[in-house]
Parts: sequence; C-alpha cells; structure tokens
Amino acid sequence: MSKLSEPQQLDALYKEAHPLALKKEIDALEQHAITFIKHCPFMIMSTSDENGFADVSPRGGDAGFVKVVDANTLAFSDLPGNNRLDSLRNIVERPEVGLLFMIPGIGEVVRVKGTASLHTDKDTLELFAEDNKPPKLVVKIQVHKLLFHCPKAIAVAKLWSEENKVERSFLPSLLAIIQDQVSE
Repeated sequence: MSKLSEPQQLDALYKEAHPLALKKEIDALEQHAITFIKHCPFMIMSTSDENGFADVSPRGGDAGFVKVVDANTLAFSDLPGNNRLDSLRNIVERPEVGLLFMIPGIGEVVRVKGTASLHTDKDTLELFAEDNKPPKLVVKIQVHKLLFHCPKAIAVAKLWSEENKVERSFLPSLLAIIQDQVSE
C-alpha cells in the first residue's frame, strides 16, 4: 500500500484522536477566540475555484482588522490589491471558506470554517472607513466551526524565532519573478 485511497487506511496508520481534540471544535466565537482575533494582524483565507481546487490568500492589517460582529459573524474590508479578485470571485460562486488566524510570536492559531458573503451597503462599508473613505466591499463570514490549533507546526518551523529569519537576498523582487515567469 503506497497510495492511500480509503479513510480506513488512515485509521490503521494513526492512533485515535484524543477526545479533547475532537471536542475542541465549537460552533461559535467565544471569549478566547474573540480576544485572539481582535489582536490578530494576519489571516490566511482559503476558498475554492471553479475547478474545485483550494485557493489560499493572505490578508493583513492592523490588529483587529477582522472585526467580530457577533458570536457567529466576522467581517473585514477588502483592501486594494492586484484586482485579480480570485478569492472574491470564488466566494460569489462557492461561499465556503476556511480562515487561519496568526499572531506573530504566538504559536497557537485559530481555525475557522464558515460561509462568506460580500457586502456593499453603506452602513457596513462605513464600519470599515479609514480617513472617511469606505472600502469597495466588506467580506462577512458566518462562522460554522472554529478551533484553537496546537502550536506544534509553528514551533517545528521556528516561524517566529529571530535566528530562523531568512535574508531575502537569495530571491529577486516580486516584479522580477513575475517578469521571468511570464516571459517563458
């Protein structure tokens, strides 16, 4: 057996999950998740494209750029970018999303599964206005499940350690990379 094709094959390789690991997935935001998200400057959002492939996009801002609307709703404004709109198009067609919230220096992450929707109503946009300039749209997430994920991956990667930071000199600028890729 080299390629696994049945869930039972996984069960044969791994021990049963600890009951607490199974119970930790909850249906709504609670005090600790709310506190974490309010202090979070970085999130990764997963959507799926028209072919069913996962598409992952980083999102960032000042701590609290994702607002907790209520125990079942999160929201954030879409910031100007390259205008590919991959994630936004995916949300319109397939609204199921996964979110991964990360805070530099903290090993635990918060995982959220939910249903996203895009909003342009004046009241919602004004909640995210900066210097009296509202965003073009706001993404709302109806939370279905969330859990705190253990810090093992962050610890093994030494993601937040100063001695593990990599100097960028081995990699050209993003513009140079894209130019090389599209000229081939």
